[in-house]
Amino acid sequence: MKRGFKIGLASVLATLVLGGCTGMEEKEIAQVKKAEPAAEPVKVDKKAAKAAEKVAKVEKKTAKPEVKIPPARYDSYIEYPDAQALMLDMQNEGFSEAYLFDVLSKAKRQESILKAMSRPAEKSLNWGQYRKIFIESKRITQGVAFWKENKVALERAEKEFGVPAEIIVSIIGVETRYGRITGSYRVLDALATLGFDYPRRGKFFQGQLKEYLRLVKEEKVEVTSLKGSYAGAMGYGQFIPSSYRSFAIDFDNDGKRDIWNNKTDAIGSVANYFAEHKWKPGAPVISGVALNGHTEEEWFSKGRKGLIPKVTLGEWQQRGVQPHMSNLAEDGKAILMRLEIGDDKQYWLGLHNFYVITRYNHSKLYAMAVYRLSEQIKAAYEKETMKMADRS
Repeated sequence: MKRGFKIGLASVLATLVLGGCTGMEEKEIAQVKKAEPAAEPVKVDKKAAKAAEKVAKVEKKTAKPEVKIPPARYDSYIEYPDAQALMLDMQNEGFSEAYLFDVLSKAKRQESILKAMSRPAEKSLNWGQYRKIFIESKRITQGVAFWKENKVALERAEKEFGVPAEIIVSIIGVETRYGRITGSYRVLDALATLGFDYPRRGKFFQGQLKEYLRLVKEEKVEVTSLKGSYAGAMGYGQFIPSSYRSFAIDFDNDGKRDIWNNKTDAIGSVANYFAEHKWKPGAPVISGVALNGHTEEEWFSKGRKGLIPKVTLGEWQQRGVQPHMSNLAEDGKAILMRLEIGDDKQYWLGLHNFYVITRYNHSKLYAMAVYRLSEQIKAAYEKETMKMADRS
């Protein structure tokens, strides 16, 4: 989730495109793109802005020319052959031709979305650069405030789904700064633009447009009313339509699954997403390691396929990769990671729950940022709670 697949610095980071829960399939910080105007002016943290500015200078030197965006094929999406095929598919599901014609006639091509998606990938960020963006004092402070404000819902979510409150808070903090930056594009426009005018991922986004039509029908909302990121991700947790239909829940039992305005529903939906992806309550997320002897380059996690744990802890130990944690089951599987901070390198094993976090966004840096931020938020929350207890 969303995931997946987003200016001020805050808006850029909030629209991390295309990945995981948020349904977005390729959402990676290495492809951070400028596109979406913030709905409201956002005050940018100066330290984070300086860090991003340094990265931007490096990336600018290696950036390639933007891909030329082809003009619209027709005046309206109604005239696009693939849109007409989509209409026929949806009619077979019971949608009326008149309704679908009306919907697609309202969908507007968004040039800013296509410009953002067409920018070539620039220099990938390493862990040191990535963590400075997400693990900073303002996001931690805001996370503590969010936790305090939603304490009852978070406690219930942890009890019912087994997902720690700090993980839920961290996800929402990384995705949207606790609901401050959720996207200002009409979801209909975003999905139609990418579905019909972005051939590289057209099939995927046409599929999401179908899911969106089912969503608005099920939830009884007006098709142009919902807003999200330029990749069609929605609400506090940035669910794309398929993720919403599969994992969003009505956690306060008011008859609606409102992840846009209802924090309780958003919290329950994130927790449900993790539970459905087999989060193991009480199990660790990562373990530091000692490398005893020679290591092969192919052992280290690379790309999306490298996020899937295939080697058992017993097998890692036979290779000389010794976990610092002593209570890990030898038949449990893990990935080996090498993370760079400047000239230094860190070595970690990503365990089952680490893999679950990557299902929300298919990036090990994202998963590490979520987990490390969650630790910082939890420590700050417990410290503040203790201070309040001492005063009483």
